[in-house]
Amino acid sequence: MSPALAKLSALLPDPAPWRASRDFRLLWIQGLVTYFSSAMAMIALPLQIKDLTGSPLAVGAMGAVELVPLVVFGLYGGALADAVDRRKVILLTEAGLGLFAGILLVNALLPDPMLWPLYVVAAGVSALAGLQRPALDSLLARIVPHEHQTAAAALNSLRWQMGSIAGPALAGLVVAFAGHAPAYGVTIVGFAASVLLCRRLSPAPPAHDAEKPSLRGIAEGARYAWSRPVLLGTYAIDLAAMFFAFPNTIFPFLADELDADWSLGLMYAAGSVGSLVLGLTSGWTSKVRRHGLLVVGGAAGWGLAIAAAGWFGNIWLVLLCLAFAGAGDMLSGLGRATIWNQTIPEELRGRLAGIEVLSYSVGPQLGQVRAGAMAGWTGTRSAVWTGGVACVASVGLLCLALPKLLTYDSETDEDSLRRKAQQEAAQKEAAGTV
Repeated sequence: MSPALAKLSALLPDPAPWRASRDFRLLWIQGLVTYFSSAMAMIALPLQIKDLTGSPLAVGAMGAVELVPLVVFGLYGGALADAVDRRKVILLTEAGLGLFAGILLVNALLPDPMLWPLYVVAAGVSALAGLQRPALDSLLARIVPHEHQTAAAALNSLRWQMGSIAGPALAGLVVAFAGHAPAYGVTIVGFAASVLLCRRLSPAPPAHDAEKPSLRGIAEGARYAWSRPVLLGTYAIDLAAMFFAFPNTIFPFLADELDADWSLGLMYAAGSVGSLVLGLTSGWTSKVRRHGLLVVGGAAGWGLAIAAAGWFGNIWLVLLCLAFAGAGDMLSGLGRATIWNQTIPEELRGRLAGIEVLSYSVGPQLGQVRAGAMAGWTGTRSAVWTGGVACVASVGLLCLALPKLLTYDSETDEDSLRRKAQQEAAQKEAAGTV
């Protein structure tokens, strides 16, 4: 192989997790189907609220409605993932999400669609997502070898970007030319296919001595997280970045202000395009040991790009900035996922995954409320660029408060080495060599 081809090959995503695990392959395909179909509803739902109300605050309120169910069921879902078969949790919640999409479809087909079911479904979807994500995340830590966690995170992010690029772009066109109902119909079909794929996953039973879900168990997980500055840093930086710099909910109003209604689907997809480009050149991340630097650098880059997107008045520059923001977000996400899966013990993985759900989901929900309220108060573009500036400032302050995140090294960190030994012992036991 020529030196040029060798360099190009080193940039391509590392396929090792795909080759090593059948369950990883199934989850990857299932996730692609789910992300594509749910992206249709993700765009159609706020657009329908906008069409019914014409209010940025009403659209932003969707985040407030989703917040409490996400917090409560996210924490409970983490405890549940440590106590029951994770495959069953994933299967049942996927079926429930499909039923909620059916409610949206029925409401959209009414002569006069109602507003309140949209908020009810948003809350229900948030609850089911809170239950499901800890099971999904903790299952990944079990089925992918320790040394392949960054590669697995990159492949999963690549899958998500593929679905979230096609989904929003197509949804914008579908809603514009055919209405909301067809978008919800595609979502239903996608979840039906996802359920069929989830049925083929291997069982993932809990440890034989696992306790039933309880407040005491949730508190045990929280105490562990609180005692680990590196974990605290990943949670805090993601929360701050999403709270201050997640303006997606006001994109319909930003498109109006820039006289570019046609660009709405592209706005939602631009961040995913940036993430996709980074994902397609992510091979180098498999060799990184200082994953805390990825978390910090990616979050700061996200904030800077969002600030620029709010400052510029040219739609093409705005789209370019949103693409750079997506690349920064993915880089930060790769660092977070690797640290989580390489350091957290298996017996606590579900409960810590529940806390992770809060760190990467509560931030965007609160960010929607912040963006909607500030857009109504100071204007849309101001709400975007000031949030980006606040994001960068908060990342800097958190680095000063939690310096161990910057010095994290997967080859020397005690928790990482302990988790690696635990996984290797479990693999030997499963193979009958212990």
